[in-house]
Amino acid sequence: MPLFLKPIFLDKVWGSDNLRQFGYQLPNNHIGECWGISAHPHGKSVIENGIFAGQTLDQVWNNHREIFGDFPSKDFPLMAKIVDAAAPLSIHVHPDDSYAYEHEEGQYGKSECWYIIEADEGAKITIGTYAKSRDEFEEQLEQGTFENYLRTIQVQPGDFYFIPAGTIHSIGAGIMAYEVMQSSDISYRIYDYHRKTDNSEERELNIDKALDVINYSNELPNITPQNEVIENHNCTHIVSSDFFTMVKWDISGTLNYMKPREFCLVSVLDGQGKLIVYGDIYEISKGSNFVLTSEDLDSVFEGDFKLIISYI
Repeated sequence: MPLFLKPIFLDKVWGSDNLRQFGYQLPNNHIGECWGISAHPHGKSVIENGIFAGQTLDQVWNNHREIFGDFPSKDFPLMAKIVDAAAPLSIHVHPDDSYAYEHEEGQYGKSECWYIIEADEGAKITIGTYAKSRDEFEEQLEQGTFENYLRTIQVQPGDFYFIPAGTIHSIGAGIMAYEVMQSSDISYRIYDYHRKTDNSEERELNIDKALDVINYSNELPNITPQNEVIENHNCTHIVSSDFFTMVKWDISGTLNYMKPREFCLVSVLDGQGKLIVYGDIYEISKGSNFVLTSEDLDSVFEGDFKLIISYI
């Protein structure tokens, strides 16, 4: 039985009401993130269907690991969300697993991958630094010229970007992106445009930790999406890393889906149709998020929609 999940909405300084296009009932007009699939302590998805309805994803993970193929991980390892950047996100970096384990009480580090859903003309992202060393980047921070050492890229809908832990990055204004990532909420801010919290203090920066974990390299993370046609549907293998694989499907008609791992995260980014599992029919549409479990061996997608499916 697939696990359909209720989305979690996070109020952010860069947010807006653009996520309403997914059929979501937003609590306000400045929502910056929708966590579609999450078992993280900062936002636990609630299951909406079946025998586990009302339970959180982490509860089912901890108490019924058999439906995830007894996957050997203490915590549910992945998260999927949509970021709506009406204003730019902070310039920040995430630690890798070893640094997070030592400095963040045993938490995961964070590598992630973006699929650009929408982008205003001229909208840009930041990925990586041209600085060759910590000393060089720290000097530029002190002089206030560090932005000259950041790589910016103009984006358009349909682009993909892999962001390994240690890569400085930011999503610029006018961009909506779908993200798959390790289940982590650790970010070290380097710069945040002097934005303030509700108590009028500037949001905290984490420069020392950021300098510890930055990968000082002028090389872009390299991913080359691979396209193939399966049962007349276009399948794009976006990235396969040590942390997750991310695949985009453009489905028109019927797809008999062979699940590649014990469990898969699925998000519908556009369109509508049906998921049929052992004869049970589930209506799915833009904004649906669910997990195919180890029990869902016979899965059929029918309709016209765009999916992103992720797994380890």
